[in-house]
Amino acid sequence: MSMRRLAISQPENFKLSASAKKKIATWVKKYPKDRQRSALIPALWIAQKDAGGWIPEAALRELGDMLGMAYIRVYEVVTFYTMFNMEPVGEHHIQLCGTTPCWLRGSDDLIAVLERRVGPRGSVSDDGKLSWVEVECLGACANAPMAQISNDTGDSYYEDLTAENFEAMLDNLVSGKSVYSGPQNTRHTSEPEGGNLTLKGEGPYVEDKLVYLPNTEKKIKMSVHGGAPKAKRKPAVKKSVAKVKPAAKASKPKVIYTDGPTDGKPDDLKKIKGIGPKFEGDLNGKGIYYFRQIGAWKAADVKMVEALIDSIPGRIKRDEWVKQAKTLSKKTSGAKA
Repeated sequence: MSMRRLAISQPENFKLSASAKKKIATWVKKYPKDRQRSALIPALWIAQKDAGGWIPEAALRELGDMLGMAYIRVYEVVTFYTMFNMEPVGEHHIQLCGTTPCWLRGSDDLIAVLERRVGPRGSVSDDGKLSWVEVECLGACANAPMAQISNDTGDSYYEDLTAENFEAMLDNLVSGKSVYSGPQNTRHTSEPEGGNLTLKGEGPYVEDKLVYLPNTEKKIKMSVHGGAPKAKRKPAVKKSVAKVKPAAKASKPKVIYTDGPTDGKPDDLKKIKGIGPKFEGDLNGKGIYYFRQIGAWKAADVKMVEALIDSIPGRIKRDEWVKQAKTLSKKTSGAKA
């Protein structure tokens, strides 16, 4: 990136407008008091719009004061990002893409038009209507060559440019006539010229009805009513199938439940890794208060508890509640003895 410096000629007594300050204040409020400098990028963009498309030195100082930043820090940011203009620009500021896709599609012809009408890169036309710079990719490679033009109505893309339609577009801008953004030829957005050319041949649909099955080695015709005709099939040969004995009924889980603590003070279930205050409350609500209860659970008991408490599927086995509870139950019994 080439060296960027402040313009030699600066306006006297520049001040941000009340509207710009209000917009910047909205961005500042998005950040904590000790992080308000994070609003610098949008603040610079607002200041640039407020100053007519570029950023004077006075605006940098004013933003530094507003955001509690050293002036040099603001200067470092504004000189790094080429989206910020360091010198005055024309009423219509043209950013012409010169990256490979646009170059291959004729951006050199557009640069020749601008050099002839405006001057070298970075120039402003004598009437102040036009200015231009060459930039890196603007993200519309399918519509190359293209340019972004900024003015008091916004920042818009102009695509599918040629030397002829670009020159005509510049004439309209200078004379104040309307210029529509987007492709400057006959196509719509990024579609091929002449319109969409895909999905127009013969296909499996006729009047939105599927008439044959696609992607099959042999086209299978569909009936008028939309279903595939039933193929004639040979009667199936009956085969003997061994009888399968019905599965034994699962034994009923034997979880120990109580209506309340029946043996002194309930155990602190939170000592089991994976059980917090919420799970402890849920377990108590189901009548589970003691380590010995959890330590006695079998696989069927675990499934029952998981069904009763929706928020713990898989957690009991993963965190080894039963194993932990058995250990804690022994320690508790030993302490009581």
